[in-house]
Amino acid sequence: MNHARKTLARGALFATVATTSLILANQARAAQADAPVAAASAAPAVDDTIIVTGTRRTDRTVTDSPSPIDVITAADLRTQPTANIIDSLKNIIPSFFVGQNTISDASSFVRSPSLRGLPGDEVLVQLNGKRYNRSSLVQVYTGGDTGLSFGAQAPDISAIPSIAISNVQVLRDGATAQYGSDAIGGVMNFGLRKDAGFEVQGRWGQYYAGDGDSRQIAADGGVKLGERGFINVAGEYNDDLGTSRGHQPPGAYYLAQAQPGLADQIPNAGKDKAQIWGTSPSHGYKITVNAGFDVTSNSELYAFGNFARTHTDESFNYRRPVAFPLSAGGAPIDNGTAITNTGISRNGAYAPVYLTPCPAGSATCPAGGFVVDSNTWSAATLYPGGFTPRFVGVTKEAFGTAGWKGHLDDGFTWDLSGSVSRHELALSMYDSLNSSYGPQTQTKFDFGSFIQKEQDVNLDLTYPLEVGFASPITISGGGEYRNETFSATPGDEQGYAAGPYAAQTLYTQTSPGVYTRSGTAAQGAGASGYAGGNPAFTGSWSQKSYAFYVGAETDITQKLTVGAMGRYEHYSDFGSAKVWKANGLWKATPWLSLRGTVGTGFHAPTPGQSHDAVVTTSFLAGNAIQQGTYPVGSAPSLYFGSKPLKPEKSTNWGVGAVLKPLSRVTLTVDYYNIKVRNRIFLSQSFPVTAADIAIQPALAAVGAGGTVQYFTNALDTLTRGIDVVGSYHTQVLGGALNLTLAYNYNKSTVSKYDAAAISNAQIIDINSLAPKHRIITSAAWSIGDFAINARENFYSSWRDEVDYPGQKFGSKFTTDLDLSYTAMQHYTLTVGANNLFSNHPDKIKASSSNPIYTATNSLLDGSVYPRIGGPFGFNGGFYYVRLRVKY
Repeated sequence: MNHARKTLARGALFATVATTSLILANQARAAQADAPVAAASAAPAVDDTIIVTGTRRTDRTVTDSPSPIDVITAADLRTQPTANIIDSLKNIIPSFFVGQNTISDASSFVRSPSLRGLPGDEVLVQLNGKRYNRSSLVQVYTGGDTGLSFGAQAPDISAIPSIAISNVQVLRDGATAQYGSDAIGGVMNFGLRKDAGFEVQGRWGQYYAGDGDSRQIAADGGVKLGERGFINVAGEYNDDLGTSRGHQPPGAYYLAQAQPGLADQIPNAGKDKAQIWGTSPSHGYKITVNAGFDVTSNSELYAFGNFARTHTDESFNYRRPVAFPLSAGGAPIDNGTAITNTGISRNGAYAPVYLTPCPAGSATCPAGGFVVDSNTWSAATLYPGGFTPRFVGVTKEAFGTAGWKGHLDDGFTWDLSGSVSRHELALSMYDSLNSSYGPQTQTKFDFGSFIQKEQDVNLDLTYPLEVGFASPITISGGGEYRNETFSATPGDEQGYAAGPYAAQTLYTQTSPGVYTRSGTAAQGAGASGYAGGNPAFTGSWSQKSYAFYVGAETDITQKLTVGAMGRYEHYSDFGSAKVWKANGLWKATPWLSLRGTVGTGFHAPTPGQSHDAVVTTSFLAGNAIQQGTYPVGSAPSLYFGSKPLKPEKSTNWGVGAVLKPLSRVTLTVDYYNIKVRNRIFLSQSFPVTAADIAIQPALAAVGAGGTVQYFTNALDTLTRGIDVVGSYHTQVLGGALNLTLAYNYNKSTVSKYDAAAISNAQIIDINSLAPKHRIITSAAWSIGDFAINARENFYSSWRDEVDYPGQKFGSKFTTDLDLSYTAMQHYTLTVGANNLFSNHPDKIKASSSNPIYTATNSLLDGSVYPRIGGPFGFNGGFYYVRLRVKY
């Protein structure tokens, strides 16, 4: 199918799904005049699902909630073929964004999503209504991969197995007054299953390109403990191979042409490209346990936990062993205006290391100097065809909660709980070196670990107070104590240190016993790719906080619902905060309700944001440089103007409408406005010169030509948008048909910033990295044992100014389709495809900063598509088969 036909087909399906709901709505209106549609014939809607997120009442549903909330069911998640739940949510929630993250340092191991254009740690994540711990990774990678969550320390949602989820409730509203720090942009509550029975799923899939094989085994088992309790255990094992969508880097291509004898020494020779752009291979398991037992007729002891381990092996950038001068090798490029010739530099690790020390007692060649002779060493000894380091991350998650909840006959309720958690990211590397150690270099490195530990104690109380309103006033109150600790452990010395050949003063023998100084030579400190685990920046740092809240919710009349909440929270490192929230819903007519919310919020800096320190290798115009991220109170950061961090503060307000013109049609429209002041972010990269190092010696770790960045509160943002969610349930051709529409418009702007700390490219990415318009339309039809699901996705244009200055990536459609058949009530076979027509983002365009090499039709690093993958990734179409057995 050619491009025009694919575009026509996608557009036709999109238009069909979007307009069918209107046509069928008219049919249903006419049909209702004669005979109602049988409710049992269509799949149940989520509109009447009891919600527990964003309210302390127990009788709220989606459509009578004063705050906008979405419910994603287990069936919704089951239609997704992804191994990672954050990719499933990205396909379902229009305002949820996460990059593919190809070569993104540790950010490929823990991807931080964004909701409504806000960073991942401004959205509170809960498991069974309890705060889920944040990950141990602070997002410090510079690039579009982390553009919306730059500097964030968000939870590792990917540790939660999809099969364990009964539903996900997404509160699209600020809720700091209810839940504390981090809920500026909303709340995502993952409810665990507690049903009895047994279910097992097996899935296999592959991309159309023939790579990225994905295997998953998932199972869930639940039993009832008599009439008083239950226990449910669920788990997944995933094994996903990598993908590759780049071309051979020009440096490797020209090396093979110029020196054929080295062709088989180039990394991945005969298998793939020397540098791989794609999804990194990973494997691991995820487990949840959920249990409850009624100890009395009105109280329950409960406990649940989440445990996960994932191993990911990421390709880094190719290190070139030789240089290709101007015109040599015929290396034409397109710089956007004309075809020219350019040189390709050699990686610094291949510079010669001089091994002969100055003779003892020489008057002209002092101790500590080195003689320029043939006794040299270089990376070519280990890697004659160049090398591509492989970066390995192993994440481990352990989360557990236990509690006691119950109620008295007068309606008083309590919930007392405690949670403990630990998240670890262990980092290592192979196929690398530390050339400053010369022939004594390691090729494998252990960089130590980042560790996040948290302890939480919560008490939540409610009491229904009768005052003559249409419903009792639900008085709520409670308290919370939190203690979180961020730790960084040391790694191998060669992983971060400068070896004996890091800085060499060179002498040339001019006559017997006489030497003349002839210059200097230098090698970068630390492992090539990531200089981590330095004991100078390792340790443990803790922060404690406590909070109290009070609130009230009621129906003053049958048509008017109001609520208010206030919270006081105190942090050991940042003082106190007082926040509030008020909301209301007015049922103007039987089919129209109007709602609104307003409130304030805050997000306190984490110990990780205050103390994280990383030195990594970045590439600027194809050349490797060292980039250091340092704590705001460290000497390197203070030298470039850092200031102490302070909490973010926010003001949120929104208005919306809930429409139910027909019994089986629901439409919600909500406008939101979120202003964040003193947003925690990372500064632009400051270049380091030799003069800087002379003034501030601590900068030697990144070296001259390297860069430094630090955390800052140097900008305010304003996020505005509209959410539209519609659903329609009916019967067509004797089967149940469910139509849904979800649309999000989101615009984030930087309303205030410090130009000395924040770059213009960073501002553009905050505004335009995620598409401003996202539409998801879906149709699910089932009859008997047969079911079909179709979904059409629209993504408007977007930009990644940090990586690709000046380029605008165009809008795209993607199509998802699956068909299922259930045999003997228990066995369901599903075949399907995501991105059915294998659409891709626009390719990278040539520019003065990103020239395209015509010999490879790629950038210097071999990339063809934008590194973050855009809003839906660049892997293309994916087909799969899944077998589900349920009893």
